[in-house]
Amino acid sequence: MRKAILIYNPHSGLATRKRKKQMSEFTKYSDLFQEYGYQVEIYQTNYHGHAREIVKNLPSDIDLVISVGGDGTFNEAMTGNFEREQRLLISHLPYGTTNDIGTMYGLGKNLYRNLDMILSGNVVNTDICMLNDHPFIYVAGFGKFMNIAYETSRKMKKKIGKLAYLILGVKDFFQQKTPSYEITYEVNGEKYHGLYTFALISNANRIAGINNFYKNIKLDDSQFEVLFCNLQKKKDIVRSLIYLKTNDITKVPGFYFHRTDHITITFHEKLKKPWCLDGEEYNTSTNRFEIKIVKNVQMLLPKKAIAKLFVAGGEEDELSVGNGENHQE
Repeated sequence: MRKAILIYNPHSGLATRKRKKQMSEFTKYSDLFQEYGYQVEIYQTNYHGHAREIVKNLPSDIDLVISVGGDGTFNEAMTGNFEREQRLLISHLPYGTTNDIGTMYGLGKNLYRNLDMILSGNVVNTDICMLNDHPFIYVAGFGKFMNIAYETSRKMKKKIGKLAYLILGVKDFFQQKTPSYEITYEVNGEKYHGLYTFALISNANRIAGINNFYKNIKLDDSQFEVLFCNLQKKKDIVRSLIYLKTNDITKVPGFYFHRTDHITITFHEKLKKPWCLDGEEYNTSTNRFEIKIVKNVQMLLPKKAIAKLFVAGGEEDELSVGNGENHQE
């Protein structure tokens, strides 16, 4: 029988009795793992960065790792996977407040149903973006609003959920000054220079809780999306947000869009706030950043996500995990 590791973050999501009960029942999910030919071992994270350490130090004979938590928990697990000599097959069960990644993969709120969809899914080769050799799964950003994800307190998120982000976002918006950064960046053989208030680098169709943020996104097309903004006045930002309701974000005035497989960004001064990677704070002392793609990172995903998000469209059936009866060793 194959070996699976389930790593869960007990601090993710709303602190309700129902969710706490679900977490305590993870041990009961072993029957479902067995149906698919896995013996599962369950780990609980105890501190920030623990999921990264767990995955990094797992033995090489592990057949599947599943992180359970928010987007940041999955980023930790993926980071630990990249620090290994040989990467393991990985997947993710959403259990946070926003769950952009899980929603993008077609997963809902029922953990058992999500787990069943994952274990009956297919293995696919996906692109993973790297920021100065640090992986991020769906989005990295700096500047205006980027601090909201990691500065919203865990206690507040547990108490009121997504509303916590909105409260901090409104507070951030009505600050008197919107800081801008002097930046030089090179992309697709061209060099640009200017003042920008924020930027998003992503490989996703859902960002900040917004579905279809970009159209026709594929996670294995060797490209990611880059969006710079130079708007500083609040009225211009509001006008752009209204414009977004009926228009493609890549065509909104004040936004500059690129699709590429490589970009370098150089700041002419120190960042006032850290980068945000998959909703988590990323501190670094450098002022030059290189973003590129690592291809063919294996993930186990629900079949409906593969059909929608991958160029192959689910054609990699030879990698399908299938059911336990056919695939037990």
